[in-house]
Amino acid sequence: MGAECQYELAQAAYVKLALHALKHPAAAVNGLLVGSLLDGASSPAVVSIVDAVPLSHHPHHLPLLPTHELALNLVEDHFGAQGLAIVGYYYANARRDDADLHAVAKRVGDHIFRYFPRAAVLLLDNKKLEEAIKGKSREPVVQLYTRDSSKSWRQAGSDGCSQLTLKEPSTNMVLADHVTTKRWQQVIDFDDHLDDISKDWLNPGLLA
Repeated sequence: MGAECQYELAQAAYVKLALHALKHPAAAVNGLLVGSLLDGASSPAVVSIVDAVPLSHHPHHLPLLPTHELALNLVEDHFGAQGLAIVGYYYANARRDDADLHAVAKRVGDHIFRYFPRAAVLLLDNKKLEEAIKGKSREPVVQLYTRDSSKSWRQAGSDGCSQLTLKEPSTNMVLADHVTTKRWQQVIDFDDHLDDISKDWLNPGLLA
């Protein structure tokens, strides 16, 4: 179903997931994507990704599944009240030269797919991120994966049907500005919250 959609990534979600990865350069990081399906008169339908919720940073790619379940429930409750839903997942590998979608991301993507059949998985490209924060690129630093009819996660776009766009063209410039001010130091993920519950994993005011 993913190939029948286009995916629009808002600046807030994009910058937040990139800052999360920059805060933990030696670890794999991941989080949830929140948004909605704009399925009105548009054809194809558009999945609008409006926010990202940083979950964890795992140096050994070993997420705690009960922790993920707890986070999923909390995110569903919080954003559901706003008419939004979990529409995908993002993942960044620890190694700069690792461009493969990890099995963890596929498993979490499968879980989300059961509830949102147009789910997206975004894989952060560490090399492109380096270029973007230097102000040298306006290209998205994430690669879109969608699940095909064989239940496999594949890079979208190879068939010419799926597409990921940044809602605001100047998003990479905004990201570079936040990096200059070291805003990445303020990112709180769900791991941080579990260590100290006074830390707010929703990151209010992070991009203000």
